[in-house]
Amino acid sequence: MAAVSPEDGMSKLDINGKDAAGKTNGTGGQHGKNGEIEPGDSDEDEAEEGEDGTANGEGTAKKKKKRKPRKKKKTGASVAPGQSSPPRVEVSKLFPDNAYPIGEEVKYKNENAYRTTSEEKRALDRSNSDYLIDYRQGAEIHRQVRTYARANIKPGMSLTEIAEMIENSTRALTGHPGLEEGDNIKGGVAFPTGLSINHCAAHYTPNLGNKTILQQSDVLKVDFGVHLNGRIVDSAFTMAFEQRFDPLLEAVRAATNTGIALAGIDARMSEIGAGIQETMESHEIELNGQLFPIKSIRNLNGHTITPYSIHGGSSGKSVPIVASPNNTDRMEEGETYAIETFGSTGKGYVRDDGEVSHYARNPDAPKNTPLRISSAKGLLRVIDKNFGTLPWCRRYLDRLGQEKYLLGLNCLVQSGVVNDYPPLVDIKGSYTAQWEHTILLRPNVKEVVSRGTDY
Repeated sequence: MAAVSPEDGMSKLDINGKDAAGKTNGTGGQHGKNGEIEPGDSDEDEAEEGEDGTANGEGTAKKKKKRKPRKKKKTGASVAPGQSSPPRVEVSKLFPDNAYPIGEEVKYKNENAYRTTSEEKRALDRSNSDYLIDYRQGAEIHRQVRTYARANIKPGMSLTEIAEMIENSTRALTGHPGLEEGDNIKGGVAFPTGLSINHCAAHYTPNLGNKTILQQSDVLKVDFGVHLNGRIVDSAFTMAFEQRFDPLLEAVRAATNTGIALAGIDARMSEIGAGIQETMESHEIELNGQLFPIKSIRNLNGHTITPYSIHGGSSGKSVPIVASPNNTDRMEEGETYAIETFGSTGKGYVRDDGEVSHYARNPDAPKNTPLRISSAKGLLRVIDKNFGTLPWCRRYLDRLGQEKYLLGLNCLVQSGVVNDYPPLVDIKGSYTAQWEHTILLRPNVKEVVSRGTDY
């Protein structure tokens, strides 16, 4: 979930259960090209070519074999062993011993290289490893849900259909439907599913009654989170259905991987931002005969993640995606980060625009803030008992059976008890893309916990 710059006020894991990450307990192996599957890679075509050929010399003596029609490549659901389609089997039942796949483990370098072999750091890592079960379970759920989503999201679907596909799968795989009071605080959906199209970069999810239909020419950012016991896995990807947008998607994915590579204990935020911007802005894209530079969106950032706080609360740190020499923050041991980058063909700057759908409780709001509308008090109780400090959207209130709550909700926002997060947009006619991963700065190794074979 995107973080706005404060100054603006606003792989390795095999989803099929195989050992692409190296193991489920131990150190990770190495990817080929970051574990990405190249577009068009398949051995199906080659196999079919062999079946259709004839032996030398037989073509003139015998009647030619009728060429078999090429099989259409499957575009339907892809699921992990034991998983249903759509995903509905709790992931904990697929991993009864809690041996969830380990993310991409990256050794620290330079002055922190000693951490890899330091027995003290390894012992510290082992002694504090319980939290990793929640993160790795959440990451496996994210991979399984997004694998199904990426295979099934198609032009012609409504954004509501897409959001519910992702959210219902997430709730089922965590085992937390979220309908009983307090259940969503134990686990499930970590924040509203972001489905931002074209010039809208972030913080858009459909409200009840939204009729928006995904078009063939759209560039769709899909940003969703999974949490267990407040430990949030935040990861995002971009989909486009026309090859002309490939350079934009490739630029942003490369920029995110640069940010991940530069991140680590003691890493300077300013240097991470400069590296991301250099990678991002070394790309360009041609659209309709015009060449556009791809710009980092300078007022969007990555961010820390702390339990039940997607942006780390009031003490959270931002990870810039442009050079930021005045940012003197460094990353520290034990921190969790969402490394996310946004690229744009527009101005590279976003502003608030459009109907609000995202909200979150303001943890810094004074207790006993006077509320002049009685319905606001009841709504606040529902928010506290079902979401706590986790973000939510109006569809989630509808799902809980809340009705005629807009007046009370506006009162909570105006009183500063609840924060609203409007959609963030660049100029109309531009296109934006996003890629994001969650990383854990463990004492002896950096773990890209949300990494998969897809991205």
